[in-house]
Amino acid sequence: MSSQSVKHISECFVQPQHASDESKQPLYLAPTDLPMLSAHYIQKGLLFAKPPEAMNDNKKADFINALLEKLKHSLSLALVHFYPLAGRLATKKEENPPLYLVYIDCNNSPGAKFIYATLDMSISDILSPTDVPLVVQSFFNHDRAVNHDGHTMSLLTAQVTELVDGIFIGLSMNHCLADGTFYWHFFNSWSEIFQAQTQTHASQKQ
Repeated sequence: MSSQSVKHISECFVQPQHASDESKQPLYLAPTDLPMLSAHYIQKGLLFAKPPEAMNDNKKADFINALLEKLKHSLSLALVHFYPLAGRLATKKEENPPLYLVYIDCNNSPGAKFIYATLDMSISDILSPTDVPLVVQSFFNHDRAVNHDGHTMSLLTAQVTELVDGIFIGLSMNHCLADGTFYWHFFNSWSEIFQAQTQTHASQKQ
């Protein structure tokens, strides 16, 4: 089990479904935000058991493909309301008076990163050990990254890791933008949009 490693299958960037005029303006960090540039990204996630149909070899591919598309689409809708998460950090230097300004640039960013990965381990392999297995670090794309890295890395990355019998959804969020309360507010909002989208799709099939 210790030799198992997470395998990245695909990755892409997700933009807000539409951009507001507000999102086109630079969003400057306050002086009190700047000390956070040396802190690490917030990294937390949720572990779900696969539904029975996802355990069927004939339906497994259809399940995961549909799940990924729904997650990406609902993420694009959530980012309309949380558009700074789709940006990048940028620094502007001014000469008179001499100063540096750090801001969030949403115009020159590919968006939030979305990764699909797999791991040949079960939910029990993750939860049973007394200590969290080291492989869990690989459930997060920005492990060990500091917030200043947001100049070149996504401010938000969602990684969907498929286990043998489960799905782990991990979010890495730049701590300059948000605290833990905001983090879970975003995660819950994304979840609500995803569930509403799924319910609408189910009702259309009836």
